[in-house]
Amino acid sequence: MTSASVERAPAPPGEVRERAEQRESVLGRLTGSPLLRLIARRVLVAIPLLLAISVLVFVLLEAMPGDPARNQAGMDATEEEVEAVRRSMGLDRPAYERYFSWLFGALTGDLGRSSVSGLPVAQLLAERSPVTFELVFLAFVISLGIALPVAMLAARKPGGVFDRIVMVGAMTLLAVPNYVLALLLVIVFAVTLRMLPSIGFTPIEMGLWLNLQSVILPTLAMAIPLGCFYARFLRGDLVEQMNSADYVDTARAKGLGPWRILWQHAFRNSSFGLLTIVGLNVGALVGGTVIIEQIFAMPGLGQLMLQGVGARDTAVVQICVFIFAAVAVFANLFVDVMYAVLDPRIRYGGR
Repeated sequence: MTSASVERAPAPPGEVRERAEQRESVLGRLTGSPLLRLIARRVLVAIPLLLAISVLVFVLLEAMPGDPARNQAGMDATEEEVEAVRRSMGLDRPAYERYFSWLFGALTGDLGRSSVSGLPVAQLLAERSPVTFELVFLAFVISLGIALPVAMLAARKPGGVFDRIVMVGAMTLLAVPNYVLALLLVIVFAVTLRMLPSIGFTPIEMGLWLNLQSVILPTLAMAIPLGCFYARFLRGDLVEQMNSADYVDTARAKGLGPWRILWQHAFRNSSFGLLTIVGLNVGALVGGTVIIEQIFAMPGLGQLMLQGVGARDTAVVQICVFIFAAVAVFANLFVDVMYAVLDPRIRYGGR
């Protein structure tokens, strides 16, 4: 007897109906979830926004002075040679054709080639992205690691010695631009104390400690101002909650201690405002890597973009700016989703 001749016995009608009901139930939970509907709406809004950003970046690059074909061919090239390079780069086609060609290529995984190095843009991104995203991730974690305990301790006794020190210190550090702070860190820890390298980046494959040594100073230059900003904002919101919120009075009447009220009640409400600020600052944090990577000679996306702008490398600049913008858009999308997770009223549209 062959296997093809073996027929499975049909399932009983009751079992078939039960399986169908289970599938409908799962599908209903998925499609009927307010949180999933909210995510779907936000994603549908993000797609045209990203397309608009890509068009804007393309138009701005087209308006930049300079001739990419001349840069590629060299200053001593003849007009015929420049024209040949222009045709090979596709610059003889109308702008809208080049944009749609780039968009189709990007959607299908072909980001083009750098007009300077001749390497595929995807390869350059794969080499440079880990540096930038490691910097951003560490700066994000350290800034929140500074802000949360400092704000809680300051809000515990507003007007106290620690609170005043925090406020003065935060305002002072916020007044210092991050590139100035970066230079101060280099002077102190690299030049004077010789504890850390002043420039360069060591991949994590060559050792975790060596990698951390190379990113400590640039990460601190990005994280300290951001941590001060978060701490000031969170401290102010916590103090307001502790002084005026009715639920805090109720918690005090129940005999809860100040730390428990601060952590379990006031911080939960203040986290909404902090979440908004964090989401809005992700774009600035990613954009800040352009300056920091240049100061510390780190081979990340920011440095790649600056080199591309100087050489009029349109394919590289366009995708770098688009990535920075996309990170900001999806960070705000993540904040919207977290709002809905923390507050059920948002999931149900305020009902």
